[in-house]
Amino acid sequence: QVQLVESGGGLVQAGGSLTLSCTASIRLVSFTAMGWYRQAPGKQRELVASITRGGSANYADSVKGRFTISRESSKKTVYLQMNSLKPEDTAAYYCNSKDSGQKAYWGQGTQVTVSS
Repeated sequence: QVQLVESGGGLVQAGGSLTLSCTASIRLVSFTAMGWYRQAPGKQRELVASITRGGSANYADSVKGRFTISRESSKKTVYLQMNSLKPEDTAAYYCNSKDSGQKAYWGQGTQVTVSS
C-alpha cells in the first residue's frame, strides 16, 4: 500500500514563505511523476507543480517564479517551496504520485492559509 504523507502547511502572511513536504512509503523511483495539487473552497482541484522521474519540472502559470518543486530521493520526499505567497494561494494542498501503470496516489492534504 503506497502512502503519501504531507506536512508543512500553516498560516502565513502575504509575502511570506512555506515549504511543504511529501514523504512516500516507497522509493520515489517507483513513480513516473510526482506533483502538488491544490483545492480552494468552491473550486476544482488544480495542478500546482509536478516533477518527472527524470527531473523535469512543470508549474502552473499562477505560481511560476514563486514556487519550486524538488525532491530528495534518499528521504523519499518531494518538496514544494512557496515564496511570495498571496491570499489567492490559500487552499488545501495535496501530494500526488503516478506509477508506471498511471495509477494515482494521493496524500491526505495540508492546509495553507495566506492572510492579507
